[in-house]
Amino acid sequence: MAEIAQTVNKHVQNNVEPVAHPQPRSTQGPSRLSRLDESDFVTVTEDRELRRGLHQRHVSLIAIAGAIGTGLFLGLGGSIQTAGPLGALLGYATIGVVVCAVQFALGEVTALLPVTGSFVRHAELLIDPAFGFAIGYNLVYGNCLSIPAEITAICVLLQYWTDINPSIWILLFIAMTVAVGLSFIGIYGEVEFWFALLKILFIVFLIILGLIIDLGGVSGTPRTGFKYWKNPGPFVEYIATGSWGKFLGYWAVMSNAVFSFAGTESIAMAAAETRHPRVAIPKACKRVFIRVSIFYILAVLIVGMLVPSNDPRLDDQSGTAAQSPFVIAASAAGLKGVPSLVNAVVIASAWSSSNQALLSGTRVLYGLALKNQAPRVFLRTTPWGVPYVCVLFFAAFMFLAFMSLSEGALTVFWWLVDLTACGVLISWITVLLNHLRLLRAMNAQGLELKMLPWHSRWTEFSTPVALFLCVVILLTAGFPVFTKGNWSTSGFIASYLDIPLVATAYAVWKIYKRTAIVNLSEIPLEEALTRAAEDIEPETKLPKWRQVIGFLWD
Repeated sequence: MAEIAQTVNKHVQNNVEPVAHPQPRSTQGPSRLSRLDESDFVTVTEDRELRRGLHQRHVSLIAIAGAIGTGLFLGLGGSIQTAGPLGALLGYATIGVVVCAVQFALGEVTALLPVTGSFVRHAELLIDPAFGFAIGYNLVYGNCLSIPAEITAICVLLQYWTDINPSIWILLFIAMTVAVGLSFIGIYGEVEFWFALLKILFIVFLIILGLIIDLGGVSGTPRTGFKYWKNPGPFVEYIATGSWGKFLGYWAVMSNAVFSFAGTESIAMAAAETRHPRVAIPKACKRVFIRVSIFYILAVLIVGMLVPSNDPRLDDQSGTAAQSPFVIAASAAGLKGVPSLVNAVVIASAWSSSNQALLSGTRVLYGLALKNQAPRVFLRTTPWGVPYVCVLFFAAFMFLAFMSLSEGALTVFWWLVDLTACGVLISWITVLLNHLRLLRAMNAQGLELKMLPWHSRWTEFSTPVALFLCVVILLTAGFPVFTKGNWSTSGFIASYLDIPLVATAYAVWKIYKRTAIVNLSEIPLEEALTRAAEDIEPETKLPKWRQVIGFLWD
């Protein structure tokens, strides 16, 4: 690191004036503060008002908590039904590789620029301020709707047990979500840490249970092995027939898998509130995708062995544990307690997802306010460093969950949620574009990639390939609506309407502020590299027992 610092400092001395790290408020003049607060790095406001309360274990488990949710516990049956056991397995494996590329790209850029708002702020520095504005408000809008959507899902799940008025549950979970959102960031980290551990232990339990059932380990249940891979077969024809139909089933599952992995990209949203972010976030990005991919791939494999793709029970659309393929298999084996256990964990997952959406949304909004793209009132924080005005803004939208009490209002509400359905792919494309622009800017300025705080040679090839795949999946995600007899207005909206919304926001801000695409040679990489090289992160040696129990996140 010292050699890199010397190399970068030499570049800086020859080309640009060095910029010092922000000093305490009392030692700087107003003009200096103003210039730094408008900079593309960690600003004085962030450094002064926010608190670094997230540890590396929090960051790693937050990403896992976001990716393991209803898509894994409830949605795998639909994937098996669409593509068959092998088609679904290949679809999830393909997206697992894409997620790997996205995580590595995010880790490399964040290690250089650990700012609040993550890839939204990166897009402003590396691509175009108008692009950062558009992506930022797309995320704000999406999270404003996803939080009440999760609360609505919780109410549906609770109906599996009780007929108590849903209004009570809505108010309770709004209050709990706001309480966590207003708490010190370390408390949020602990809540998500233990929720993530619960979900990890539970999915491991379900995988082991599924394997026992499949091998005939439950009394009275015959061994099935790979029986369902032979009949009805490893693939299912989707829309078309023959090999083309089997490919379309695989492709449809790949689109579904994207949304199952959603949440891993929010790992760096609170980078300015993370201790030693240049080490913690890349390490989490590097390892999280392995754990999440393994869980999903093993789960898809086991589900494909437990339930045939033509099982009519997979058509259950209740939104409760009844539609889970694990529950279907356990019920057939006479294990009566599993459905309630699955329902309880899915409720915990849904609430965990609402907490994560609140963190992501508030930090993006705070980042927009830092760049004067949102009212400055959103920069107000509590004494313990939480942007409380941002939290209260999102809390106001949580009451949209009451629309679920009216059938007509619920239809409108889900239409609004549909508008954000492709936001995950847009976020991944942004992460990959940021990274690609960083690599090209390094090359344009004659800087070696090894000067980056964290870099893998693999990303030089994985990023463009993953970017191409994400764009193709985005453009073809709604392909079923264009086939004969399958037109669906809601399906078209879910797949495509977010694209013109982002494009419109980009055009409006670009025209209003007259922004331009950033010239690669003008991106201040030397200053960023200097700051990173000077910010040497301490390596702490953990006791052996901590290394053993910390294998999930260290």
